[in-house]
Amino acid sequence: MEIRAGKLSDVAAITDIFNFYIEHTNARFEEQAFTQENRLNWLSQFSCNSKHQLFVAIDCGELLGFACSQPYRNISAFEDTAEVTVYLASTAKGKGVGSRLYSKLFSSISGYGVHRVLSGIALPNDASVALHKHFGFREIGVFNEYAKKNGVYVSSIWLEKALN
Repeated sequence: MEIRAGKLSDVAAITDIFNFYIEHTNARFEEQAFTQENRLNWLSQFSCNSKHQLFVAIDCGELLGFACSQPYRNISAFEDTAEVTVYLASTAKGKGVGSRLYSKLFSSISGYGVHRVLSGIALPNDASVALHKHFGFREIGVFNEYAKKNGVYVSSIWLEKALN
């Protein structure tokens, strides 16, 4: 398995992974599928020379998942904070792909002044919570039924990790 920086040619597979979570889970709150054009705009925020990076896992030419660090809020007070996330293709779950992606992401962004990383996880999602806790995240709290998707209220757990 290769872990490398995400690039333009990965957009179609990344869009497919996002759309699986939009259509079949509550992990994404959107109710409409993403388009590749939408994800091209999303891709433009990442750079190998910044605290906002995107890594993909590739095996036998197939994109198995991705992890990224994004701005938490777009104001200067949060410039040393990043929100991180990892998404896997359904065929890649439970094989260590998420751990490999997060290991690469955290080691790569640590030199760019990131003080804290945050992650919000829609519940229930025991596997994602366990992955984050494995990497030293600690639970900050739960937003109970603060979002609604397809008429159903969704809660999220928020976690944080000191990076430097």
